[in-house]
Amino acid sequence: MLKHALLATGAVVLLAGCGTEEAPTPEAQAPVTQESELLAVCEDTEELAEVAEHACIHAEYGPFESVTAALYGGPSFVDVSVGHTAYNVTLPAISYRQWTLGYAGSVIFTPEESTEYAVLTSGYRAVRVFNAATNEEVGLECRYHVPQEVCGNLRTAVTADLEGGVDYRLDFAAVVPQPATFLLLIEETGHDHHEE
Repeated sequence: MLKHALLATGAVVLLAGCGTEEAPTPEAQAPVTQESELLAVCEDTEELAEVAEHACIHAEYGPFESVTAALYGGPSFVDVSVGHTAYNVTLPAISYRQWTLGYAGSVIFTPEESTEYAVLTSGYRAVRVFNAATNEEVGLECRYHVPQEVCGNLRTAVTADLEGGVDYRLDFAAVVPQPATFLLLIEETGHDHHEE
């Protein structure tokens, strides 16, 4: 049992890094994934600002759905595929006896079409994307810090090319309880948001 707890703790620490709900200072970038040093900053910030503005409407006015992510490392049936929906995600605690070692969990997203998607969250936490059927990790393309003037409710986005009709497992992790509950929105980056 101790081996499993230590393994789970190690996985959370590797996946998470340290995060905070506060905006990063200019000299320090918030860790988004364990590969945050390798993940490039998004260059097309104008398009991502439009996506974040659209997502901000849903982050403020809904519709909302509360979900508890599946335990990290186990099968996930928690679906976050409904478009234009703000999900209040709670990560389950990874505990050993009376100690909480971290928070980690998974949700499933199935895109309707093949395109680039932005995974937007209300804070800075680790995120990794896997093909749910093959367990192959999907490379994240870039990260985007959502400016306060664009949306006060969202803090960060990562982008990835996803295939329509394929189930993807999104793994999230946090080391401290505060970012263990967060807002999640997934939006197409090439979608025309002006009509909605």
